[in-house]
Amino acid sequence: MNAIQIIAVCMLAIAAFTVWSFFAVARILFNIHLNRTTKSKWGRQCSADEPIQCSMYDSALEYRKSLTNIQEMELTNEGYRLYGEYTDLGYDKAVIIVPGRTEALYYGYYFAKVYADNGYNILTIDQRAHGKSDGKYNSIGFKEHKDVLAWGKLLNEKYGIKKIWLHGICIGSSCSLFALTDKNCPDYFIGMTAEGMYPNFYESFKNHMIALKKPVSPYLQLVERLVNKKIGITMKYGPINVIGKLKKPLLMLHSKEDLYSLPETAQVLYDLCGSEKDIVWFEHGAHSQLRYADTIKYDEAVSRFIDRVEK
Repeated sequence: MNAIQIIAVCMLAIAAFTVWSFFAVARILFNIHLNRTTKSKWGRQCSADEPIQCSMYDSALEYRKSLTNIQEMELTNEGYRLYGEYTDLGYDKAVIIVPGRTEALYYGYYFAKVYADNGYNILTIDQRAHGKSDGKYNSIGFKEHKDVLAWGKLLNEKYGIKKIWLHGICIGSSCSLFALTDKNCPDYFIGMTAEGMYPNFYESFKNHMIALKKPVSPYLQLVERLVNKKIGITMKYGPINVIGKLKKPLLMLHSKEDLYSLPETAQVLYDLCGSEKDIVWFEHGAHSQLRYADTIKYDEAVSRFIDRVEK
């Protein structure tokens, strides 16, 4: 083997290793963000050890302690056993709090008080692959929205709930929007609150990597391929593709400092929505942490909008 051949073999080996390393990193990213690799992952514990998240979680548990008549609930949908907690406050309306990726039902209590104060019973849920619920993958709302419809059916048929509001955070807002624009969505689902809604998870994931100062290409594209193969969906389809179909009221809550769901894309979503709507901007607050940034403004915005819708 001459020198040129040796160089060519070395270059091919380097290229092969580089391609392999790209796929290896993409698989790691996929497993971290969308694959429940162990049962303890995405459980009911606090999802992060950073101070704001811990404070939100602790506040959620404190509010939960103040409630009585909490009932454990479960149902099976599409072969998955799913779990929730329902607080019956004596009303014929209920809110289903739909958490974002990595969060489970305890976290949902952080957003519940304003609804209880406005005459809503409370249902917090473990999404697929979270908490006690079955599941391996987070399908970013594509499949989970059918579970939300199933929870609503249970509330309506077993508990006599006549009106159901959805409160979604990040991926939970995408999931809620998919539920309300589903052709089989019943009339007793009356509207939703969306915090930090993004146009699609592909854009959100890209912005997440940029914010963390991580290289985007080719990893984002390779993660998309894994999502296609493993989950059977695409990250490029999202709220921006369905929000024009929404016929029910929408309240959007969004931070001007959101690095994952950029303010300009939130405005595009809002403009595309043709139903009754409102958007409330927060000057400060990280993604999914708006209520922590300004609790009074957050709760007043929710109260004001649902009062307007129900008049």
